[in-house]
Amino acid sequence: MSGRWQDWPPPSRPIRVEGGIKARSKRGAIGEQWWSRRFIDVLESYGMSGRLARGRAYARAGQVLDFDLSQGKVTARVQGSRPKPYQVRIGVLPLTTAQWRRVLGRLAERALFRAKLLAGEMPHEIEDVFADCGTPLFPRLASDLDMRCSCPDWGVPCKHLAAVCYVLAEEFDRDPFAMLALRGKGRDELLAALREIVGQLPGTGPDRRAGLEDVPAAPLAESLDGFWSPRLSPARLRALAAPTASPAPDLLLRMFPPPPIRVRGKDLAEVLGPAYQELAVDPLA
Repeated sequence: MSGRWQDWPPPSRPIRVEGGIKARSKRGAIGEQWWSRRFIDVLESYGMSGRLARGRAYARAGQVLDFDLSQGKVTARVQGSRPKPYQVRIGVLPLTTAQWRRVLGRLAERALFRAKLLAGEMPHEIEDVFADCGTPLFPRLASDLDMRCSCPDWGVPCKHLAAVCYVLAEEFDRDPFAMLALRGKGRDELLAALREIVGQLPGTGPDRRAGLEDVPAAPLAESLDGFWSPRLSPARLRALAAPTASPAPDLLLRMFPPPPIRVRGKDLAEVLGPAYQELAVDPLA
């Protein structure tokens, strides 16, 4: 008889709380974007369906009181059936300085990656970049996550750990940079490092002399036959994925280093940022 219950302890009712972090998803899977699903896939590889189902219920009921995400770890408090909330910790090995240097160098080489990251998007190919550098972006195995909870349940993950993971998945949906922060680079630090590397690439620094007039091109008279021909076939154009979101209004300010101009003690980009945001507002909305 005991073998039937070895997957979880006897059920208990959690103490309901107000003001907890509630998962937006009301039914089905949690995690909308591909990167958040990667994180959940690792959790579900543990195979403890009973605990995971109860963890989803905890997340949807708002039993996760709060969480803090920092380099290499997440700490949280989850209200269970006892008066004192349980302390949850999820650890992930952050990338070393040398590993981040390789990754950032590869990202800086690709203008499309830079543009998407600076626009707040997570390029799908970023997973391949990390893998090519020998540093997978996502935990691949259950053993890659160090999961601890102060509850008496001996199983890993317990429902409290599962609840925090599901809440984290939705945080990754909201802010794709949160996953990178967990591996050691927050949004501001990552983008600043990208800009610095781009500024050091040949032809991109402030002393660059090559302009558009220096780009070699065939004379127009030799290009008339194919001037109106598309560079991509119609089938290829249809296959290209449409952007998931409109570009950020201040994308240009993010992509390029701020000019050496200060206005009332502030960088020009910092002054222009709110103006770009204001100009993007639809007056009829």
